[in-house]
Amino acid sequence: MSTPGYFEAGDRIQLTDSKGKLYSFTITPDKEWHTHKGWIVHNDLIGMPEGSVIETTAGLKFTAFKPLLSDYVLSMPRGATIVYPKDSALIVGFADIYPGARVLEAGVGSGALTISLLRAAGPTGFVHSLERRSDFAENATSNVTNYFGGLPSNWTLAVGSLQDQVFEGSFDRVILDMLAPWECVALAAEVLRPGGVFLAYVATTTQLSATAEALKDDGHFTEPESSESLVRGWHHEGLAVRPQHRMIGHTGFLIQSRRMAPGVEVLARRRRPSKGSYDGIAQE
Repeated sequence: MSTPGYFEAGDRIQLTDSKGKLYSFTITPDKEWHTHKGWIVHNDLIGMPEGSVIETTAGLKFTAFKPLLSDYVLSMPRGATIVYPKDSALIVGFADIYPGARVLEAGVGSGALTISLLRAAGPTGFVHSLERRSDFAENATSNVTNYFGGLPSNWTLAVGSLQDQVFEGSFDRVILDMLAPWECVALAAEVLRPGGVFLAYVATTTQLSATAEALKDDGHFTEPESSESLVRGWHHEGLAVRPQHRMIGHTGFLIQSRRMAPGVEVLARRRRPSKGSYDGIAQE
């Protein structure tokens, strides 16, 4: 395992130039990293502390750090659209993924969210992931293995549909990143322990509505809560402080709910729905 704060052979290093452009590679003894202005010998990086300024043989300078999780996720090979760091952070927080948690994840994609779930659950917890597509599963396995430096012992990955699985025991959390999470609400109610958290990540309002209604109709979950995050960076140069022209806008919605105790009736909503809220939706 690498020494915190220092570079060793096999570590991933991230170099940033004066314009903010990022470069990343794995430190390999006796290799060289070439630029348009000279090169850097990998051996010279071993034992160097993070936050150092290094330069090529032609004097081109870079700041050197080990990449953060967000850096790794945004640069790793993708088979499917990733769950962006801003959403992964909220999922881990809102779903309360804690050390020792037993997590069921469906829809692995490229493995971005899986890495966050594994880090949060820790070695005393575990994550069991499902992915329908074998090519996505293979790419996710590669990304997860590369990030942790080996296949995590607290992770299992199966290829197939969530609805076709048979589970032994219960889970503390169910996290769904799939096209139709509403189809898995009943299964989630079966495998979640009382008080467990259901959370789905969806892209459209249609998916959001269908999932919310499925949770309400199932009768085993609390009133669902939904949100999205919009991240806007700021430029600051002396007194010139203003929002950046570009921002990370809508990426997806989070919808979450908690498993009620067996045999307990969910308390009815006290608020009255707006006129037209259920137009076109069959009501009993």
